[in-house]
Amino acid sequence: MKSYKKLLALGLSVAMLAGMTACGGSDDGGTPATNDTNTPATNDTTTPADNDTDAPDADTDTDTNVPAASGETRTIRIGTWYDHYYDSTHADIWDDPSVSDEEFAQAHFDVVKEVEDRYNVKIEFVNLTYNGIQESINTSILAGHPDCDIYEVDLSFGIAAALNGYALNIREILPDADVCNDRMIFTPTNIGLTDDSVYLFTTVSAEAGLYNTYMLAYNKQILDDAGLEYPEDLYERGEWTWDKWREYMVALTQDTNGDGVIDQYGWGSRWDFLVYQLLLSNGTTMASTATENLSSPEVGEVLDYVYNMYNVDSVAKPWNADDFDSNMNSYLDGNIAFWADAAWISSQNNDAGCDFDIVWCPWPIGPSGDAATNNTRNMSSGNAWMIPTGVDDPELVYHVFEDWANWYHGDVDYRDSNLTWWEDCAVTEENYAVMEMMGSRDQFDLWNTLGLEWDWVPLLNGEMTAAQFQETYKQPMQDALDNFFK
Repeated sequence: MKSYKKLLALGLSVAMLAGMTACGGSDDGGTPATNDTNTPATNDTTTPADNDTDAPDADTDTDTNVPAASGETRTIRIGTWYDHYYDSTHADIWDDPSVSDEEFAQAHFDVVKEVEDRYNVKIEFVNLTYNGIQESINTSILAGHPDCDIYEVDLSFGIAAALNGYALNIREILPDADVCNDRMIFTPTNIGLTDDSVYLFTTVSAEAGLYNTYMLAYNKQILDDAGLEYPEDLYERGEWTWDKWREYMVALTQDTNGDGVIDQYGWGSRWDFLVYQLLLSNGTTMASTATENLSSPEVGEVLDYVYNMYNVDSVAKPWNADDFDSNMNSYLDGNIAFWADAAWISSQNNDAGCDFDIVWCPWPIGPSGDAATNNTRNMSSGNAWMIPTGVDDPELVYHVFEDWANWYHGDVDYRDSNLTWWEDCAVTEENYAVMEMMGSRDQFDLWNTLGLEWDWVPLLNGEMTAAQFQETYKQPMQDALDNFFK
């Protein structure tokens, strides 16, 4: 098995790396659902949405000086919206139909009995469905009798639940918990608060640090043919900016066969990926607090840049409103210089047979951004855990769940030893390093998870300017935020 983590530990600099990949990656993975959380086929039984890989190594189990459930065995119910493995209802590792690594699966399976014996409990995952888990949270917690001891929440509704008092603050009930200190097993989820409270938390792993990462990709042959310097080298010198990227896209948008029709574009991909990353690279957000920021000058810079790409410089391949995914996959034709890429996109297109090399590089820095402080990953979607307000003996519940999640018994090297799917998607250690960098600094921005009904096509086709777009959606976004934070 390849081990890029060991290679990278020798001192490779992310900013200086120029990776090449044949189109796509391994087929040992799947395509995530609409929230694009990059969920590969693994035996990790959680789908983390956040990560803190700076936790120290440990060779001991978690603290077990916690009283077990007294008297009758207690069932710790964990509400989810899809099947999880393993709990007390499973007979062996093969109850999970997706097992691919028997050793990892066995470790996940064995820890269940260990924890149940330690605390005199039974662990049970309950698939409530996506809508059902929201209904359970809104009704049972409000009534003071939660249906479950722990809930898995999508951040699109979990953040609102936490902000409205439906989740316990772990720091108040267990200030010595791992999630409040070492963060080897769990890490707090950013929900936009400025204090050190811990209402939502996610599972720590090297893999979790790669979820929701979107890299800027380029066709190496196109840049080589044009004699252009590689973006990662410019980034290292602090010269990879929006202005420089604009120069590149203008230079690379061409009529290559001389028939008077543009057949090679500087950009081709989904507008939402572009907006996500331009906001981050410009050091701004649209909706990270209860007050909308869509109308700010910094967001205006983002919208202007997008407008210019499609309507002024005409460097973006015209938007195909009839086939959404065709925009994402337009690079497969070999006539797109830059696009947004991700591990799951690479895996999905691994059989495309591209005859060019793909390089992942950092996104250019915007006029209001800063390479040293900009966040690189939007984590307003994904999964997290919460212990509901009103649960009995929350200290026991947390410790049971923490020990269950510590199936690797503190050996984080073992926990993080199986990253083959991600490595195959990246193909080279250089691309993998860029992907790691993109997962290193998270941003909380709800703009695309508020259920706001807006139409971006008029901005892309020139029917609406950036200023008009801001004016049109400023109040609807504020209304959506008022409803979210109420």
